[in-house]
Amino acid sequence: MSYSIEGKTAVITGAANGIGLAIARHFARQGANVMFADIDDARLQNECGEAQENETIRFFAGDLREKLTITNLLSATIDAFDRIDILVNASRQIAPTDPLDSDDGSVQAMLDQNLMTALRLSQHVARRMIKQANGQDGGPCGSIVNINTIASRCTHPDLMGYSVAAAAVDQMTRSMAVALAPHRIRVNAVSFGSVMSASLQGILKEHPEYRLEIESHTPMRRIAAPGELAETVQFLACEGSGFMTGQIVTLDGGRTLLDPVQAPAH
Repeated sequence: MSYSIEGKTAVITGAANGIGLAIARHFARQGANVMFADIDDARLQNECGEAQENETIRFFAGDLREKLTITNLLSATIDAFDRIDILVNASRQIAPTDPLDSDDGSVQAMLDQNLMTALRLSQHVARRMIKQANGQDGGPCGSIVNINTIASRCTHPDLMGYSVAAAAVDQMTRSMAVALAPHRIRVNAVSFGSVMSASLQGILKEHPEYRLEIESHTPMRRIAAPGELAETVQFLACEGSGFMTGQIVTLDGGRTLLDPVQAPAH
């Protein structure tokens, strides 16, 4: 059984920092062709501008909430690598919600950023994977991995929009897994808890006291590094998990085994 992704082409969103960047770097080290995609052009230039001398790495900057940007990302990837085998939807945004404020647009903003961007990009990439597979009998056609959060299951009213979007991503994963299974495209998700993402770094900078609170609600008593997700994502993307689809794999240090209401779920 092979866990290799060498020679495969992967598009990874949210790849300018944190979890997305860790996954993109890991995939590149494993021999994959990697398109680093993010809205933050300056960070992309800083993180992988020089690496473009390596013919297996490219980067794309743009707002993937725009449909034209998604089309341009796919075109850039095909121009560079001829095909797409793996999509990792790692672009996420976190924002607080006032559940009693009818004018608070955070729920819609979280749905647009964390759900709809991943959905639209997955639809476009899946169509490309199906086209690539025309005339091929048997064998995998592609793998989509959604990076999500245990906020989909934990209760934290101040993060209602973020949590609602996360729950929707879990259901999107399952629904698309069933829809794309006849096309030999697998769809899975990694649901993380206490990981030092870019957003959590920002939160802890403003509220350092949250670290102890988060660690106290995590049985393993620590916050994971972004790179700890990368090998799990590789497993879900590779042929070694070829009979696995529609699954939500949880990496949270045991956090959801306790699931106390109001515990921060970053």
